[in-house]
Amino acid sequence: MAIYRKLAWFFKWRWQSYGIVVLLLVVCAILTAIVPLIVGNFVDLLLAGTLTWQATLEHASWVLGIGLVMYVFRYIWRSQLFTNSTLLESTLRKRLYHHFLKMDAAFFDRYRTGDLLAHATNDLNYIKFVAGGGIITLTDSIAISLVTLTSMVVFIDGQLTVLTNLPFLLLPFVVRVLTRRINGHYQKAMASFSRMNDHVQESVAGMQVIKTFGEEEANYRAFEEQTADVVEQNRQAYRLDAAYTPAIRLVTALTYGLTLFLGTYFVQAGRISIGDLVAYFSYLGTMVYPLIAVGRLANTLERGNVSYDRVMALLDEEAMIENPHGAVTNFKAAPLKVEIERFTYPESQEPTLVDVAFQLEAGQTLGLVGPTGSGKSTIFELLVRSYDIDAGTLTYGQDSINRLDLNVLHEQIGYVSQNGRLFSTTIRDNIRFGRPELSQAEVERYAKLAAVHEDILALPQGYDTQVGERGVSLSGGQRQRVTIARTLAMEPDLLLFDDALSAVDAKTERQILANLQEERRGQMNIIAAHRMSTVQGADEILVLRKGRVVERGSHGELIQADGWYNKMYEQQQLERKLSGEEVEDAEETTF
Repeated sequence: MAIYRKLAWFFKWRWQSYGIVVLLLVVCAILTAIVPLIVGNFVDLLLAGTLTWQATLEHASWVLGIGLVMYVFRYIWRSQLFTNSTLLESTLRKRLYHHFLKMDAAFFDRYRTGDLLAHATNDLNYIKFVAGGGIITLTDSIAISLVTLTSMVVFIDGQLTVLTNLPFLLLPFVVRVLTRRINGHYQKAMASFSRMNDHVQESVAGMQVIKTFGEEEANYRAFEEQTADVVEQNRQAYRLDAAYTPAIRLVTALTYGLTLFLGTYFVQAGRISIGDLVAYFSYLGTMVYPLIAVGRLANTLERGNVSYDRVMALLDEEAMIENPHGAVTNFKAAPLKVEIERFTYPESQEPTLVDVAFQLEAGQTLGLVGPTGSGKSTIFELLVRSYDIDAGTLTYGQDSINRLDLNVLHEQIGYVSQNGRLFSTTIRDNIRFGRPELSQAEVERYAKLAAVHEDILALPQGYDTQVGERGVSLSGGQRQRVTIARTLAMEPDLLLFDDALSAVDAKTERQILANLQEERRGQMNIIAAHRMSTVQGADEILVLRKGRVVERGSHGELIQADGWYNKMYEQQQLERKLSGEEVEDAEETTF
């Protein structure tokens, strides 16, 4: 019953609706208890030979009338109850979704996608049942049991009731023992389901990779193992659950045996009539349902309790990055000053960035280059405050990033990653994702800046083309350029390109850079790239290696320095010449 204490906030909120449900359930239980008395009286009249057609019609009318009233009442309480349970599920799902939106990057580093989905679906379904079917079972069982026992004592015989119901006293002990053991297995089963859910989500997302590497069988075997673990954990729980109903049936059989023996004695002694004994057996049959239902409910409540704890544990997670009290909303992005003395990811032991510093004025462009894993993307994550730096300062204008309103900050920064995600809607809606009020002409303008307009027109449905999940209907270069157009539509003060031109050819890259040079005069830009040609027109270029700045300067200065940058530039120029690609001088490709 712990789950109902935890859901007290919801029952208080919906107390009027639940009050109606409980009242109608009690009324239905009372009406149910009347029927055996009518039947018992009918049997006595029949055995006495005094039954008339009028009496038969009266008895039948009472039974039919009670059935019709119970039909109406049951319809009302079921409608009320399942509306409430759906509302609880919706409320918790919205809380979870809102919680996901405000959580920082570290939160999503800790939790697998499949696990989060399991919380938002499977766990909420169990909680929903607790507030719906669980309430029905609990209230109905208690009401029927109390009303039935009271009727047996008042209308049949109190002594017979006490003696024949003694075996039922064994059931609380059985329920407690089984419930405690089942709880542990349910926790393991839900954790196992989350792992399986995560495997399915990752496999579906990466199905093309799985097929390309011919790993279908290996992936399926891994899925089989995880599915087998889910089955085994549930089997252990169900094995214990299966022991409950037979126990109920055994106790019920003992009760029926006692009733046959003692009931015959009471009839012969003249303490009850045969009709009373028939009614008593009917009451015993009525008692079986709540006993079985409560046992099953105990297991269901344990699932709901575990699920609720899992959801609450998720909601209790606090974001490491939150809006500060009295956050600054009116600030200028320029100049940007970055002095990172040290930054280490939460789950890492070694620092990712050490002694990285630069300053960017309005109208300037900074280039970031370096081997994979050198810290380029990490700088971008710090600039949008996905994480806080361990030591150092990062200021926009005159304000520290820690004092800025996160929503306003993100509105002023346009971040284009290498694998920019598109949504399962039209190309037009993807481009105007952040500004839904944009006209078609404005959408096309930003598409032209990203050099993707002609590609879109070549598609059968043009801007109405559905990009599919994660943009699967577009090529890698087209997806990148649509994400660039979407970011440019926000007209950010600071534009971040995280290797965002890696999937486009050199000619398209030059066109996009030329468009941006003209479009973004007076605004700040930071470009991280593996191709030196992408950043050679930047005002300053930082060369990163193992999280440290090892070279810095303009393109010309770095060429003269004859370090890593120069070697990579010459190597890439040679590769382009060998491939027959046109190569420009440094002065011809600027941002």
